[in-house]
Amino acid sequence: MQDAPSRPYHHGDLRRAVIETALDMLRDEKGWQFTLREVARRAGVSHAAPYKHFPDKAALLAELAMIGFDRLRESLSAAKPTAPKSLRDELTKVARAYVAFGTDNPALYRLMYSAEEGQAVGIHLDERALAVFDVLLEILRRGQDAGSIRKRPIEGQAAAGWGLIHGMTMLAIDGLLVSEKVGSAPLDAALSTLVEGLGNPAT
Repeated sequence: MQDAPSRPYHHGDLRRAVIETALDMLRDEKGWQFTLREVARRAGVSHAAPYKHFPDKAALLAELAMIGFDRLRESLSAAKPTAPKSLRDELTKVARAYVAFGTDNPALYRLMYSAEEGQAVGIHLDERALAVFDVLLEILRRGQDAGSIRKRPIEGQAAAGWGLIHGMTMLAIDGLLVSEKVGSAPLDAALSTLVEGLGNPAT
């Protein structure tokens, strides 16, 4: 563990310094086994300094998870086509962005969905986490309004979509989406199956 600060610390910006240092450590160490004391040392602040903004390590990890949800929402929003050709086209672009975020930020993604700190349910009911789920809900609502998706309880449809995309993300992170087992384009194939299941047979 390096003792020198990873970036200059300026008085009055302690919270940012602690958060950015913890994010760096999460990425570099591929986990969150570090202590607040180690975060403080790497940030170049006193051992007690992080406690001015975070009462314990769990509070810091919860904020890192929230930042992850903020960044994931931004990635999904940027991936949404302005004029999608079809529901499949839109879902595919958003799902690819979701999986790419997870594979580009594996430790952060695992933290976002970890129950290790006992805060998973509370975190996922926070508006910042719900904003990610809302991206999927909004796509499905428009699909129902347009008649391309069956008129069913949208929460159940969203749960099916989220479960599929989250599962594919975890498999991708763990390197388990091997072509010998699931083909050369497993995400696209899985999404086609999802869209077919959601589709309105009357259209």
